[in-house]
This record gives sequence, C-alpha cells and structure tokens, in this order.
Amino acid sequence: MTDAPADTQKPEGARDYKGTVFLPKTPFPMRGDLPKKEPATLARWAAQDLRGQLRERSRGLQKFVLHDGPPYANGPLHIGHALNKILKDVINRAAQMSGKDADYVPGWDCHGLPIEWKVEEEYRAKKMDKDSVPILEFREECRAYARKWLDIQREEFKRLGVLGDWEDRYATMDFTSEATIAEEIGRFLMNGSLYRGLRPVMWSPVEKTALADAEVEYHDVTSPTLHAAFPVVSTRAQGLDDARVVIWTTTPWTIPANRAVAYGEEIDYALVHVDGIEEGSRLATGDNLIVALSLLPAFAKEAGLAAHSVRRVIKGTEFAGTILAHPLRGWAAGQGAYDHDTPMLAGDFVTADAGTGFVHIAPSHGEDDFALGRANGLPVPEMVGDDGTYTVQAVGFTGLHVFKAHEAVWAALETMGTLAAKGSLKHSYPHSWRSKKPVIFRATPQWFIAMDDANQIRAKALQAIADTHFVPDQGRNRIGSMVAARPDWCISRQRAWGVPIAVFVEKKSGEVLRDPAVMDRIICAFREEGADAWYKPDAAARFLGNARNPDDYEQVMDIVDVWFESGSTHAFVLPDHGLPFPADLYLEGSDQHRGWFHSSLLESVGTRGIAPFKAILTHGFVLDESGRKMSKSLGNVTAPQEVMKDYGADILRLWVMNSDFADDLRIGKTILGQQAELYRRIRNTLRWLLGSLEGFTEAEKVPYADLPELERFILHRVAGIDARIRKAAADYDWSGVMPEIHNFCASDLSAFLFDIRKDSLYCDRPDEPRRRAARTVLDILHRCLCTWLAPVLVFTAEEAWLARFGEGTDSVHLQTFPEIPAEWRDDALADRWARVRAVRGLVTGALEKARAGGVIGSSLQAAPELALASANADLSDLPWAELCITSDLFLLDSVPTGEGVEMAPEAAVRFAPAPGNKCERCWRVLPEVGRSAAHPGLCLRCEAAVG
Repeated sequence: MTDAPADTQKPEGARDYKGTVFLPKTPFPMRGDLPKKEPATLARWAAQDLRGQLRERSRGLQKFVLHDGPPYANGPLHIGHALNKILKDVINRAAQMSGKDADYVPGWDCHGLPIEWKVEEEYRAKKMDKDSVPILEFREECRAYARKWLDIQREEFKRLGVLGDWEDRYATMDFTSEATIAEEIGRFLMNGSLYRGLRPVMWSPVEKTALADAEVEYHDVTSPTLHAAFPVVSTRAQGLDDARVVIWTTTPWTIPANRAVAYGEEIDYALVHVDGIEEGSRLATGDNLIVALSLLPAFAKEAGLAAHSVRRVIKGTEFAGTILAHPLRGWAAGQGAYDHDTPMLAGDFVTADAGTGFVHIAPSHGEDDFALGRANGLPVPEMVGDDGTYTVQAVGFTGLHVFKAHEAVWAALETMGTLAAKGSLKHSYPHSWRSKKPVIFRATPQWFIAMDDANQIRAKALQAIADTHFVPDQGRNRIGSMVAARPDWCISRQRAWGVPIAVFVEKKSGEVLRDPAVMDRIICAFREEGADAWYKPDAAARFLGNARNPDDYEQVMDIVDVWFESGSTHAFVLPDHGLPFPADLYLEGSDQHRGWFHSSLLESVGTRGIAPFKAILTHGFVLDESGRKMSKSLGNVTAPQEVMKDYGADILRLWVMNSDFADDLRIGKTILGQQAELYRRIRNTLRWLLGSLEGFTEAEKVPYADLPELERFILHRVAGIDARIRKAAADYDWSGVMPEIHNFCASDLSAFLFDIRKDSLYCDRPDEPRRRAARTVLDILHRCLCTWLAPVLVFTAEEAWLARFGEGTDSVHLQTFPEIPAEWRDDALADRWARVRAVRGLVTGALEKARAGGVIGSSLQAAPELALASANADLSDLPWAELCITSDLFLLDSVPTGEGVEMAPEAAVRFAPAPGNKCERCWRVLPEVGRSAAHPGLCLRCEAAVG
C-alpha cells in the first residue's frame, strides 16, 4: 500500500485537512508481543470456560472424533510433540468451525519399560536392588513418576493453545483404563485367539524383556562374521561324500544352537576343490567345499583361496535328504552336546544375495529358523538366558555373554577344523530405543494373539485398511505390507509396571482358564483398585473363587505390551466420554504404521471386527535446518518451550501449518524468523482491516448486486479460499492452505484491494457508495480472515476479533466459518480481472520507471496514456485511474507514439504527467484544484467531503 495522505507533510502555507481524513484507527497494535499476551488469553479462556461454552453450543451437532494417540509421560515436550498436538488442534478446531461437535480428549501412555527403567535408575543410584522392593511399592513409585510428567506435559500442551478436555484427560494407568485393558485381553482369551507359545522374539538382554517392533530402532554396528564348514554325513547327491557345506553368519554366537542348514531349491551351487591357499587361510589344499556358484568369487577372496576348481554344479533340490555334522561335533569341551545330526532343509527365504547361499538354522534365534524348524520337528533349545548369557544347554560356553562369544566360538571351530573364515561387517542392527543397546532374537515362552485362527485378524485387518482413508495415501501400502507379513502378535512382557495378562493356567493340563466369571471378578477389582489388585497376596484365591484350588493354577505375572494398551484406548476413551465408535481420525507420526496405528487396528479388529478409525493421517519427523536429526550433542535441538518464550505459540503453530507435514519438517532460527515475517504480514493485514472498519455499522452495508467489480472479484477470491478451507477440514489435507491465505493477504488485499481503495476509504464522504461498498467487503474480509485463521493462529485471531467487537462479545472460537453465497463464485469475473491485473501491472511498471528516474515522486503525479489490445477492449469501461492509483488516465483508441511507450500483448502505455494542481487533502493532481472559493486547495470531491 502506497501514497497515503498521512504519509507526508502538507505543502507549506496549506490549510491542515488532516483531521478530515478518515485514517485507520484501531487498538490492535502492529507488534504481536505474543509471549506476553498469550498466557493472559489462556487465563481468560479458562475463566470464561470456553470449552464448556463450545460443548453447550454443540449439543445435537454431528460429532467429530479425533482420537488422541497417547504420548509417553516421561520428560518434557520436544518439538515433535508440538508438531503433533498443534496439527491435531488445527484439525479439531476446523471441524468445530465447520459446524460439528469436535470434542478432544487428550491422553497419556503411562505404563511400560521407559518409566520402569527410570525408577530402576534411581534405585541403582542408591545402590539398591529393585527386585528386593515389594512390587506394589515399586509400582506406586512408577505411578508417581508418570503422574509428575503427565502434569508437566499437560501444562505445556495447554500453552501451545491446544483446546481439549484437560481436566478429564485419559491415562492408561487410571483404574478404569487398567480394568478395560484387562477386559480387552479377556476378549481375546474368550474368543480363543490368546495362546501361550514358544517362538523367537526380539529380546533386550539389558532390560530382560521381549520387545515389539515399534520399540526397536536400527543403528550401524560392526559385527563379527563367520564362515563355518559342515561336513556331509550322508547324501543322495553324487560326489559329495567328502565335501563340506559352508555357511556364513553375522551372529557367530548362534552356532551352538544350530539344528539344520537351509538351502534354496532353485539356487545353483558349486562343488569347489581347493587347489591352493593363500597365507593365513584356514582351509587346506584338497578341501571340497560347497557354496553358491554366484557367490564363489567373493567367498574365495574372503577364505583365502589361491586356486580352486569347480568339480560340478549342483541344483539346490539335490540336497534333499542330506545330513550334515554340526561343526562342533566331537569337540571335547562340548562333551558330546553337539554330536547330533544336522539335516539340510529347503527354505524359501534363502537367497544368493550374500554369504554362501546357505543359512544355518538356529530355531531358538530366528523367525525363519523357528518356522522351518517347527515344520520339520526340530528341537528349540533354550541356549540363552534372560540376561544374554549362555545357559547350561550351551555346553562349553555356559555363562558367556553372547555379544562377547565370537572369539570363543571361532576358537572352538578352529580346534575342530571347521572354521573356514572369520571377519567383520558393518551393518544395521536392531537396538532397544530405550536402553540404546543391541537386542537378540530369543525363543521364550510368550503370550501371543493369533493372526490367522478362526478370528481371521489378518484378513479382517487388511480389509479394514482397504476401507480406510489415508492422508497421504501411501500410508495404506506401508501398514498393509506390515500386516500382511507380520507373525502372531507377541503381547507379553517380563516387567512389573503395567497391566498384567490377568489369566490363569491349569498346571496339570497346561490349558489357559477361560471362565467368564473369573474374568468378571478380575475386571471389577481392577476398576476399584487398579491392576495392583493382581499383585496382592490373596489375588489367586480371590479371583478363582471357592470352586477352584489356587495351588492347581499358575497365576501369570507377565504384563501386557504397552502397544496393546495404547491400542485398546478406543475401548475406554470413546465410550467413557460419550463419543461414537469408530473414531473419525487417528493422527500420528509416520512411524506409527508399525506402532499405534498397527496395534489399534489389530486390537479393534480382533475384538470388534472393524478398525477403530475411519481415516489415518501421518506426519513426518522434525529435523534441523540442515536436514539433520536433532541431537543435544550436535547442539541443534529446537525446544518448543524456547520458541514460545522467544516468539509465541502462534509462530510455532504457523510453522506447522506452513510446512508440508506429510514429509519431514525442518526448523531452526532462520526458519522461525521467516515464519515471524509471514506472521507480521498477516497481522498487518488484520490491523489495516480493523483500522479501516472503525465505526462501521450494519446500515452501511451494500447489497452484493450493487458492489463494484473490484469488490465482487475479491468476494470471488473469498469464495475460493473458503472452499479450499472447507475441503481441508473435510479431507484433513491442509497442505498449501496457509500459504494461500498469506498470498491472499499480501497480493490480493495489501498490494491490490487496499492499495486501490485506501483513497476512497480515507477521503470519500462516509455516505459515498464506493466507500460503503469497500467497507462492506472489508467487514466480510475481517470476519472471514478471523475465522479462517482461528484454528491456526488461535491467539491472534481472538485478539483481532475482540479488537473489533469488544471483550464482552463471544470468542472467535465460538463462531463457525461464514456461509459464503454461491453467487460470489464468478469464474468469468475472475478471468476478466486476471486481464485487468495484467494491464495494471504494465501501467504500474511504467510509473515505477518514472519514479526511479526522478520524474515523479508519487503515482498520483501521473496521468498515463493507455491503449488496450483488442482482446481487452471490454475493459475500457473500468475506472483505470482509480485502479492504477493515478490522478487521471487517458484511454486511447490507438497505440501511443513517441518515447517511453511500454508495449505488451495486453496493452500499450506511455507515461505522462498529470495536469493541474495537487489537492491538499487527497494529493491527486487535477485541473479542478483551485476552483473552490471556500477551499481553493481541494479538489471537488474533497470539498464536498469537508463541507
């Protein structure tokens, strides 16, 4: 916006008409000062019970449910929390302002290993043994720890401007929650899907518990490698009697547990005769070895073969029925423990991508190994204990930790002459995301939920995924592939802080007790006393009842996986708060395809047959400005608490909604500075609207049909943005919405409408139709912008709303998006005004050249000549001087001639100075200035305005 009358001093000796100009007046300041203002606004909302008012006014409206995925109550909020909660809040508020009842119930995940680990750390610092503390006392300390952080996080979320039922929040450690979680376990118990079985699971030797996929992260490590030779004992294949099959593994510690070797039926293998060896090779000239033909060159290099020849090529199918010797057969320290036969078995998971094309099978330590072993009746020895050390079954290695066992295994194999090669490999390996220590695969008795029994959880879950709306849509394939390939769901954990798998197993038969009366007693007790009831001395007798002897039953003490708990939240949050099932939307980070989305889907499908959600939205992770993961050691962490202290929550909220949150987001000082600048432009737009609407009344309004084209064009743009926002609210896809609103404020309003209409607003008479029309549209713009911005800039929109309507009026957050009349959408008018703007741009470009050359100081000193192209002849009836902010503009029938002509396909323009004198009030240069006896310094329009 340029050339406002108040911007320069009046000419010397001129009368002061400043008091007659209607300059913008508003209490809405240019500076937001958000860090100071926002807490006061929060306090006012609390005093007004804004949420209560919303709920009261929403009675009878269609409910919208965004079910909150519970953050973990363990430490202060990080920037990822802020992203997640702000996005949820924007979507909830937009649904509310679209005319729905969008209540939001925030929740917390409070059980599990991270909290238990923290409490154990406190014990270790005091040199106390956690296992010596009574379990009920230990659980109470965990509960207190979770409660402390829940309260801290709740206040931090509220400071972000997130509106929700903070007083009646949910937590998985609430007694009612624990009771329902136990009840959900009971549903699987009663429908037959819950069973106890032995199979490998990811196990943390440090934390001594099984882990879920979502509790594991991958880090690069350097692992010892091993090529081991398995002598052929018997075979139907010709020429292999004195050969040895070579396997390769990155887990040498699993060799004691070996029970078979797997091959690929379609792989071509080579029978290799060693003709010569390099110095240091562990093989001998004359050895006959079998490896995959395609992998022979790599093996020869690693094993130190100086010369070798291929005696024959063997198709994998020829190995059927072959028996090998364990590579530790006859090892004296093994005392005969490894003298069993090792069969060769076909495995569809075997490839020739790396190694030797053979896979050594340890059913105790691998998912594929276990499945192949179970299908062929192989034993599953318990070779490794809870702490990661070998048990007595690993004869010769007992007590050694598996991560330190490779040297001992290498040495034992070397003693037996079966060590073909050793080395190391840098690769990605699973670690516990809590302790940051590597995990192992270990077969232990665990509780599982069957994926493919009569309940058909997998098939139902895949159908539910097909029926779900995903934002972005690629999330469908990600979670779908995980569900399709996943094994049965291991839900047991060997810890103390959580909801127990509250079941009994009959000792004599090994059968789990499925008695609804027992389950009902457990659930009732949990509802009154919490899950602590399971750990009280009389629990077994109390729950089994008089008809059963507690000595005949094992009381299961494992707790349920916390992902099962959070996956069950729909079962108590939605009904307990009067919300419909399924929820409209689940919204979390993209990692939750294997976490909360996944567990919620399986839990709900397994107990109710359908998904607990209609739609899933995922967002990316937050990185620093350079695209690096945030780390305290790198010093690149952006804390939401610091952002709010320096900038305010609205800037953080604007950053979220200006980002493409489907991908990873970036944040840092430069980016926040950019967001602050974008915010300043939006705020200044609101400020100018408020100032120009001072004193506006309903009586001023002009009907749509009487509005000038310019105002009707702006209302067309309003209709388009309104449609975009409503679609975003309906589809949950907000990408590009805030940039479009910002562009509307900067380009369509500040640089166009406001720039053109400020002359009329400042200088026309109050009853002038043109001024009234402009103010009519400014009124609409204020209402629309405040409500459009309210879901995002919650504090600023409220401030701009109350700055106009007063503190005693309803909050902007009690409004709905204004209804936009269909007639405002006028595509033909929009096309016409696209041409207008192109012509205007040509004129203003010529004026800028004259200004830069010192010919004029203001566009009002010009009266250019304009010739419209034939295609734009229909634009000749427009007030071009007004549109171009010149004192006059002369339309020509032909292209102007002479110097300084600017040509374009739309038009041709030549600069010319405006004839006449400058009006002391509006600054236009007109021949009529000086004709008035009463006001010789004014133009006729201004003379009439001042009376």
